[in-house]
Amino acid sequence: MKLIKLSIALLAISISAAQAQTDHTVHLPTHRVQHMHHDSTMMMHDTTHHPMNHMMMMSSQYSRDLPMNRDGSGSSWVPDATPMYGYMIHGKKWMSMVHGNIVPRYTNQDLFNKGSRGAYKVDAPNWFMAMTQRKIGANGLFSVNAMFSFDPFLVGNGGYPLLYQTGESYKGVKLVDRQHPHDLFSELSIAYAHRIAKNTDVYASVGYPGEPALGPPTFMHRLSAMNIPDAPLTHHYADATHITFGVATLGFRYKDVKIEGSTFKGREPNEERYGFDSPKFDSYSVRLSYNPSREWALQVSNGWIHSPEDLEPQQNVDRFTASAMNTHLLKGDNYISTTLVYGQNHFSDNHKTLPSVLLESNLQLRKTAIYGRYEYVQKDADELDLHELYTSNPNFNINAFTLGINQILATVKHTDLRAGVQATVNASPSALKTLYGTAPVGFEVYLRISPSIMKMMGMGGQHKKAMKMDDMQM
Repeated sequence: MKLIKLSIALLAISISAAQAQTDHTVHLPTHRVQHMHHDSTMMMHDTTHHPMNHMMMMSSQYSRDLPMNRDGSGSSWVPDATPMYGYMIHGKKWMSMVHGNIVPRYTNQDLFNKGSRGAYKVDAPNWFMAMTQRKIGANGLFSVNAMFSFDPFLVGNGGYPLLYQTGESYKGVKLVDRQHPHDLFSELSIAYAHRIAKNTDVYASVGYPGEPALGPPTFMHRLSAMNIPDAPLTHHYADATHITFGVATLGFRYKDVKIEGSTFKGREPNEERYGFDSPKFDSYSVRLSYNPSREWALQVSNGWIHSPEDLEPQQNVDRFTASAMNTHLLKGDNYISTTLVYGQNHFSDNHKTLPSVLLESNLQLRKTAIYGRYEYVQKDADELDLHELYTSNPNFNINAFTLGINQILATVKHTDLRAGVQATVNASPSALKTLYGTAPVGFEVYLRISPSIMKMMGMGGQHKKAMKMDDMQM
């Protein structure tokens, strides 16, 4: 009952944010028309009917010359064709956006009790984010991000059950077959971007916490994963550094290519999820991003992470990732979004390299979403906290396939209420069948509360005026 009351309260907050907004819409920068196709040079529907609002725009937070649709988590890129979900707020000098997600649910990670490692739970994974920006002079852009998660209250510090998941710890024990909760303060960051020439800009950002330039956009900010309540099993092989207590990043962009580097704290957040860990800059990363067209976003990155795990302080990790993201718009509000991620960890203490592959896709058809995720990940006995059973520390190949569907039941004040169901089949390694069973099945039924998709309308002849207005503002 407490969970239901808290979920309703958070929904009320979302609705209040929608009512407070001056515009439900995103206005795409149009001075990059030479890069976009005809269906991307559009303006979102303005619910206020004020002429000035048609001239005001919100760009990428890291470039005045890129659309906000390209922004993923941190400074990562997603395809320009990515639809936006959120509430827009137009001020005189500041442009802001609020978005988020909460999923009250029942999850059972071994529905047929085939093994001894499964568990069930009623909880509500969630996150909420606000971002704001303003132009400075003719070429500058200043932005602020804040992200929060009420996981410590609605999930608990011990996390939620998820077979074969690993990473972080709780009460001096590794979290195994559980996904850790995210911190109450998941991001507090500022950034400044400066246009130095046509199609060229630089930016700097600082976060406490924040996200370094490492990996693809984190799972909760990928359109292909937005309907899946669970974190991927490959999370700590690709995008687990999205909450880092101390990060500084420098980036340089030329046209549709960007190179950036970060220094950050390697240690993952501790089990005290309500406060701030001490900052430290002992790890490094570099990332190369390329968007060859408005439907594609590619990246490769490498991180040198110092002592990420609290229970294994002498262990350092080299993490390499590569990813490809595609978003294809269909008629109306329909689309299909797909992500392929390769990630690997190389451990300094045993010199092992453990790989992972993720493929996920989300098809949105009017009010119905159909989605799936396939994962392959290699984890050893130590990672699964089975070192007492396997002194030789063997590797295990793990495969998991998830399929789900949800339906929009109602839309209130630009906020969608969805109901969904999903199942996951885990293919257990033969050596672990006595613990997990041959193919344990995970099952979930859930509600999902989140902002609606933003509507678009053709710009017609207004894009030239909008171009001029963009350069005149602030």
